[in-house]
Amino acid sequence: MSQNGNQTFTRLKRCRCRKKVGGTLMSVISLLGITKNFGETRVLKGIDLDIADGEFLTLVGASGCGKSTLLRIIAGLEDQTAGDVKIGGESVNNMRASRRNLAMVFQSYALYPHLTVQQNLLTPLLLRDLSSHQRLPLLGRLMPGRRSRMADLNRLVEETAAILKIEPLLGRKPGQLSGGQRQRVALGRAMVRKPTAFLMDEPLSNLDAALRVHMRSELSDLHRSLRTTFIYVTHDQSEALTMSNRMAVMIDGRIVQLGTPEQVYGDPQDIRVAEFVGSPKINIIPGRADAHGRVTAYGTPLHRRLRATNCDVSVCVRPEHLQIASSSENEGWPFLVTHKENLGSDFFLHGNINGSDHRIIGRFQPSAVAQIAPGDSINLRAIAGAPIVFGKDGLRMPLVAT
Repeated sequence: MSQNGNQTFTRLKRCRCRKKVGGTLMSVISLLGITKNFGETRVLKGIDLDIADGEFLTLVGASGCGKSTLLRIIAGLEDQTAGDVKIGGESVNNMRASRRNLAMVFQSYALYPHLTVQQNLLTPLLLRDLSSHQRLPLLGRLMPGRRSRMADLNRLVEETAAILKIEPLLGRKPGQLSGGQRQRVALGRAMVRKPTAFLMDEPLSNLDAALRVHMRSELSDLHRSLRTTFIYVTHDQSEALTMSNRMAVMIDGRIVQLGTPEQVYGDPQDIRVAEFVGSPKINIIPGRADAHGRVTAYGTPLHRRLRATNCDVSVCVRPEHLQIASSSENEGWPFLVTHKENLGSDFFLHGNINGSDHRIIGRFQPSAVAQIAPGDSINLRAIAGAPIVFGKDGLRMPLVAT
């Protein structure tokens, strides 16, 4: 980072530490029993969440689960039906959005098309730091203190542009920029305000696949350098897995699971979370726990023993946790390959197990499946300890300690 960038980072950090609401340092953002109704429809159903200062938290879920509505409530752009939003321990329910010191980055970038990049970055500072008289087009220039203040604001814009590497774009208008460049400008316009937290509503959804991957890295780097709270909304679980400190999986207006990406992916507590997080989707195979709690799926023992006995279960196995087994082994499922998908570094084998219509997907290294073609019959088995077992209610079933 350049010297100017370091100076801006220091200034941003100092400002964040000083910024107060009603005398309380703004740090932890807390949501207590947040509900939201639109008419007879309840969109949010009692959200409780604490977001730590400097954390990168992602709200992830399918369209319509309420994640964007929750973000707008935090920002003050939408009123909750019930519950409290607290910043630094102080309720901000009756505080205007402009006073919460939270910066919103939208999916559409929301840049002023008739202004240059520099003017777009400068606008929120003019509205915040200049009086109404100082903002007048002609007379404002004669107002005392305006010249020195404008010099400070322009210097902050230039230093913010240096951090985001958009200095060469300052004289251009949004229509002359690529999607990635517009995204950086939108971030810069939020950064110059020195917010307590950045609220981002699917900011990468308008970019092509390659640029999304690149911008994920840039956003992660920016978060580490600014050490400011990021609350990020997306329906793309790959964004949540790659960028977050923690991710909250939202389904039907509730947070179903909250944890690190590793916890949510490797230890899902609800079958809906297991299905949503991961690509390709996790395989779900019907199973059974016998009188001793030992689990089998299509007659194959899985070396899983439950506290519950004599019940039907759902056995979940991620595609990368399947292995090719020799036909002489007793453990495994007969698997008819119907499709072979080449992703370069990996191959996906699609097919049916045990002569049924039940389809599953396996993920393999190219060398492991080089001689396998659609129409072949092979044996698959789950890696020991990998299957996850859920009950009829969709919740994780506890295992007997071994």
